Amino acid sequence: MRNPESGVLYVVSTPIGNLEDITLRALRILKEVDLIAAEGVSHSRKLCQKHGIKTKLISYNQHNQRRRGAELIRRLKSGLDVALVTNAGTPGVSDPGALLINQAVEEGIQVSPIPGPSAVISALSVSGLRAERFLFLGFLSHSSSKRKKELKNLIAEQRTMVFFEAPHRLKSMLMDLKDILGDRQVVLLREMTKIFEEIKRGLASDVLKQLELDSIKGEITLVVAGGEKKMDEGFIDRETQRMIKRLLKENNISVKDMATRISEEKGLPYRRLYKKCLDMKKEMETKQVS
Repeated sequence: MRNPESGVLYVVSTPIGNLEDITLRALRILKEVDLIAAEGVSHSRKLCQKHGIKTKLISYNQHNQRRRGAELIRRLKSGLDVALVTNAGTPGVSDPGALLINQAVEEGIQVSPIPGPSAVISALSVSGLRAERFLFLGFLSHSSSKRKKELKNLIAEQRTMVFFEAPHRLKSMLMDLKDILGDRQVVLLREMTKIFEEIKRGLASDVLKQLELDSIKGEITLVVAGGEKKMDEGFIDRETQRMIKRLLKENNISVKDMATRISEEKGLPYRRLYKKCLDMKKEMETKQVS
């Protein structure tokens, strides 16, 4: 139940690059509130200076959100209005915000969205891929092995997928994506709405070739086509097939042990792997005979 004496927590979307990409309502709210809780104070100060906003800024980010959150809740309960902003786009979407919003809700404080820019929606809008249903996954794991497991869970996903990625991991992400999900259509967007905005399109392998000579910098959003149809239950990704082929060539392990080993390493069903190992072994033997 709402506390009528409390202020309002406004969740305000701000530009993802171009400082002119902000709504009239967002500008009004940022001028009228008592306090702006910003992920990066220096970053948000540039936006405020651009638009003549003189409201006090304080930091609220993943490093201080528990301590600062309690302070913001006290101020809201005292009747002050607070605007929550992130460095780019909408708070709570791959950025700090959810914790404070939940705290406000528990205290009966009104939470109001002020919609606007979103890297996810902006990327989808120019991707040319089906976007009536999509899956946003943010940043996958920094660890290569964990990222591969996360991608394996998406093998049967038919919806268009949107990822964020760091420049220094982009090539390895695309290679893993191609090996595990197959060489499907991707759209890579770099520095959206900024001076050096760039969009690359094509199969994952084509985009990788385009990146070979490029020095990758800036913020990356990756839109990936969903699978055309549900994968067959016997589907084994290309990376695992290469592993089976290598082990078969080494010829120092039984098919049973091979399937057990790969099942433990990859987390894939033993029976499916055993059948695939047998099929690939027969195929290799047939080629050797012919």
